[in-house]
Amino acid sequence: MKLNTDMQVTRISGEVWEIAPSEKAGMLVPARIYAVPEILESMDAGVFEQVTNVACLPGIRRYALCMPDGHWGYGFPIGGVAAFDVRSGVISPGGVGYDVNCGMRLIRTDLTLEEVRPQLGRLMTELFRRVPAGVGASGFVKLDRAALEQVMTGGARWCIEQGFGWHRDLECLEEQGCLMGADPSKVSDRAVSRGINQLGTLGSGNHYLEVQVASYDRVFDRDRAAAWGIHGRDQVVVMVHCGSRGFGHQVASDYLTVFEKAMRRYGISVKDQQLACAPFQSVEGQDYFAAMNCAANTAFANRQVITHQIRASFAAVFGKPAEALGMEVVYDVAHNIAKVERYPEGELVVHRKGATRALGPGSADLPLRYRATGQPVICGGSMQTGSYLLAGTEGAVRDTFASTMHGAGRTMSRTQAKRAIRGEQLQQQMQHQGIMVKAVSMSGLAEEAGFAYKNISDVVASVDRAGITKVVAELRPIGNIKG
Repeated sequence: MKLNTDMQVTRISGEVWEIAPSEKAGMLVPARIYAVPEILESMDAGVFEQVTNVACLPGIRRYALCMPDGHWGYGFPIGGVAAFDVRSGVISPGGVGYDVNCGMRLIRTDLTLEEVRPQLGRLMTELFRRVPAGVGASGFVKLDRAALEQVMTGGARWCIEQGFGWHRDLECLEEQGCLMGADPSKVSDRAVSRGINQLGTLGSGNHYLEVQVASYDRVFDRDRAAAWGIHGRDQVVVMVHCGSRGFGHQVASDYLTVFEKAMRRYGISVKDQQLACAPFQSVEGQDYFAAMNCAANTAFANRQVITHQIRASFAAVFGKPAEALGMEVVYDVAHNIAKVERYPEGELVVHRKGATRALGPGSADLPLRYRATGQPVICGGSMQTGSYLLAGTEGAVRDTFASTMHGAGRTMSRTQAKRAIRGEQLQQQMQHQGIMVKAVSMSGLAEEAGFAYKNISDVVASVDRAGITKVVAELRPIGNIKG
């Protein structure tokens, strides 16, 4: 097997591959990659370089991990997971990402494809109108600084209190849609100015709002699916992928500058300046953690307001209240985050960048309705190939700090994708596939062509066979909104 690295990569088990610390000076732990052989062979050289760089960071525990959707990122590979001791370890914005709490939300409905297909054009137009998309888009929720600070500390709960959703929504959000420890005083004025008008907006890049169908023949675990409200009889669901937008980007930018100076003060050296970090217990580390939690909470709030607008759109088109349409949140989970979690080693700062939490059955951090099944894991594919719903496992808790993949993972840059196809061509192709697309930018649409991503089925097979997530259902797209 030919890999894009000169380092020795050893097969530990069917889908688990390891690079020993002897392969790079400074590695404190092995690096592990989860992938079937076809996926491993396709991984770019940056993945091997970056995951082994992460393995050199102070206080890292067990392994530096990369999921099968892994590809080159800023500092950490996208798809990277690493856990650091809260006393001796560090926190790194490169291990969280610029779009703090970029994440996924899935909303079920009682509607079927037969009911929705005749109204799909009207529905997509209504969704496109109510959920602003694209660079610089502003939302309908008008905030002053005091209100934005309440969003920073209250997250999705603030939205519920303002009438943007139902109280029972909170039960089905990671951490009930609010991370503790947020401190608005640690957020810059520049971050506030960038985020104050963006609540309820989709953004651009790979963010999307997608109307999907769960068909009976693509539901692989009927008991778990039923427990989550997915019956699969050509059932229509809605998936949302977005995060903290410009607010989170500015938080990351601000603290990367702070950490570059702090590393000299604390005598920390890194293999790559993009891994700029600070001791978690330091003033700088705690300040970033507090600001990052503010950004994460605005992302939970952002997806909550979008959910409110999705419900309003469906109600307007189908002439029934959202409750009568069965529009319940299945789950909402963060992708780009650092959280303090407890494992056998003690309290660890778990960084997930382009990776999803995947708690197994019995976890006290899950709502009662999901304790028997394990956590719903939402895996977004490309807009042409569909997405997956999976379940967290005890294996993930044991082996990967309760973490798994988050999506398909890119195989080519956005520039390469735009050279390969024009947005108008792609829109026509998708129309022939039965997928209606609304896009702010044809150039942005071309960037997200299906061929720019890995084979989602192979990526999902990697985590399923490794036992860190179990496949529950495949969801195919019929309508997509892109920034």
